Parts: sequence; C-alpha cells; structure tokens
Amino acid sequence: MAQEAQTVAGVENGSEASPVVFSAIKAWLVVEAPKANDAVQFYKAALGAEEVSRVNHPKRKAEQELPLVLSAELKLGSFTFVVADLTDDSPVKSAVTGGVFCLETTDVEAAVAKAVAAGAVSEGEMTEGEGACCGGRVGKVKDPYGNVWMICTPSKKSNDVAA
Repeated sequence: MAQEAQTVAGVENGSEASPVVFSAIKAWLVVEAPKANDAVQFYKAALGAEEVSRVNHPKRKAEQELPLVLSAELKLGSFTFVVADLTDDSPVKSAVTGGVFCLETTDVEAAVAKAVAAGAVSEGEMTEGEGACCGGRVGKVKDPYGNVWMICTPSKKSNDVAA
C-alpha cells in the first residue's frame, strides 16, 4: 500500500496560509480500565500486531496493581493504532466500543480462525463476490472489546472510479 501525504490548504484572515500536511492517521481504541494490557495481548495473539511502544500511567506503583496503560502503540501491516485504558486524563470520557476495521489478507480463513482461537467471536458466515464489502472474500470477527474486524482479500483496484 503506497503511503501518501494529504495536503490541506489553510486560510487565515483572508490570506492563504502554508499548507498543512498529514502523514498518518492513528486510530485510538480506548477500553475500560484496566483492560488495555489484555487488549494489547489479544491484538498481538489474534491479529499478529507488533507492540511498538508503551506509556504506563506514572501514578501507579508496580507492586500495588497493574499500571494503567496511557498508550500502547501497535503496528499491523502498514497500519498503526493505539490502545489505552480509560483514565481521568483520557481524550474521551467513556470507553469507545463498536469500531469497525477492515484488514486485508490472502488467507481469510486462517486469519479468522487465529482471531477466534485468541478469543474473538465469529460474526456470521464468510461472504464472497458482489455482496462482500470489497468484492472479494470476507469474514467478520468481534473482539472482546466490542470492535468488529472485517478480514477480507485485498480489494481490486479500479481505474473506473470517478473523483
């Protein structure tokens, strides 16, 4: 997947400002505390995510209870996402559930089976063809934190798409 920077032209007091360039987007999955560590372990086991970095809450003592996770950055293919415990300092005031993510792989069945073996729940039957979201083979699983992961074959690129 090619990485492209998106440029947004800004306007300030009627004059054009320098363009703002975004180089990446990172989804944040905020879970009820203290489940972020479990979520990280789940995403590593179920999806093969790699933990890139982690910041634990500084006010927790290791000998008392599990430290809360302020952010754990995970890499999955070219996609990076962050898992965090819900704390008073969180950017949101409640845990977010119900996100939908689409993962592409050539072996949908194996990916679904691996996710289910790690604790995900399969959602419905595999679909294929025009009824599938990307026109290929698709399986859906729901993780223990309420997010749906659509696992599908790589989408076919089309030059017929109008801008």
